[in-house]
Amino acid sequence: MAEHTRSSITIDATPAEVMAVIADFAAYPAWTGEVKEIEVLETAEDGRAAEVRLLLDAGAIRDEHTLSYTWDGDREVRWTLVRSQMLRSLDGSYSLAPLAGGRTEVTYQLAVDVKIPMLGMIKRKAEKVIIDRALDGLKKRVEG
Repeated sequence: MAEHTRSSITIDATPAEVMAVIADFAAYPAWTGEVKEIEVLETAEDGRAAEVRLLLDAGAIRDEHTLSYTWDGDREVRWTLVRSQMLRSLDGSYSLAPLAGGRTEVTYQLAVDVKIPMLGMIKRKAEKVIIDRALDGLKKRVEG
């Protein structure tokens, strides 16, 4: 597996409240920026998405891909790439840890491998931008 890029943020909400926003795929276009379309293709027994198709448009990068999701209650969600036009692999996770005062530390981890050649330093910088935008958007959505 590729090297992971990781970042964390503290959100003024419980893990259950944060995970509810993460699990609400229909709302992603409203707060993620790059996600333009989303379709839940398969749902797990617990009612959460098991496989999701996303259409991303990040300016120079436009891709449609399908991700498979695995949920561990309100503690963690992991995803892995099923298919994509531009990506060879995409593995990520949100890990939620409860903090005092009803707050949550959210750690986002991501490893992306593209089909086109790309320097490792540039790839990690892109991963960091994706993670930071996602964490900022998640914080605003949950706390807003």
